[in-house]
Amino acid sequence: MTIEEIESQFESEWVSIEDPKTDEELRVLGGKVLHHSKDRDEVYRKAVSLRLKRSAVIYTGEIPEETAVIL
Repeated sequence: MTIEEIESQFESEWVSIEDPKTDEELRVLGGKVLHHSKDRDEVYRKAVSLRLKRSAVIYTGEIPEETAVIL
């Protein structure tokens, strides 16, 4: 799926993506959706349990201004 398809199908959800396609700045452009949920911890637990070699977790909604993001 493309990132546009993922964002429209899983609006305001956390999404784990297997073998993500990325650009030169490592922005996710698409990939195979493995799991999605409104619950971030659920998606991270699932991603860890799958033990994938290459994956990404994205949020498809807007992050509120008062939220801290740690990379």
